[in-house]
Amino acid sequence: MSKKQDSFYFETFIACAKYSCDAARLLKKIMENFDAQALPEQLDQMHKIEHAADDLKHSVIEKLVKAFITPIEREDILLIAQNLDDMTDQIEDVLIRLYYNRVLSIRPDALQMADILIQSCDESHEMMRAFPDFKHSKEIHRHIVRINALEEDADKLYIEGMHRLHGEKTDPLQCIAWRDIYACLEKCMDTCEHIADTVEGAIMKNT
Repeated sequence: MSKKQDSFYFETFIACAKYSCDAARLLKKIMENFDAQALPEQLDQMHKIEHAADDLKHSVIEKLVKAFITPIEREDILLIAQNLDDMTDQIEDVLIRLYYNRVLSIRPDALQMADILIQSCDESHEMMRAFPDFKHSKEIHRHIVRINALEEDADKLYIEGMHRLHGEKTDPLQCIAWRDIYACLEKCMDTCEHIADTVEGAIMKNT
């Protein structure tokens, strides 16, 4: 376990990961009960989560600037904080695209991707909960492997979803819109994998 004075970083990572989980669940709820007219209010709800996550990232940076000794290397702390913040940003971006592309209904495979996103965020959260004990924990590697597997599942859904989309006689504007949304959902999963890779790299350098 990290020293008491170093716990701030790990606790903040856990809190940042939890905001990503909250954002992913809100996105899935909105998509399941989709109402285009309600999107402006729902965007406000999502932005509150994203703003809170931003505040946590800034608190890490402020602490890091003043710190003399850190539990892991400074660049790893900064990169993990940034990647976690990017995760929540990317989830918000999916909702923004649903709004500005004037989407009228949600495609089933997009809901499947949202389910995988929730699972991946949950794995990231659990990985961060185990991270303070990274020198002894056997759980972290399991979460990293699981996140990588989920990213592969999301890639398959993305490819098949794009294949179906381009094979349908769809309104060209809606086709362009869903290409954008699928790509954004896939980027969420890539960002989650980046978090896992960064944590794995930090562990390798600090053990």
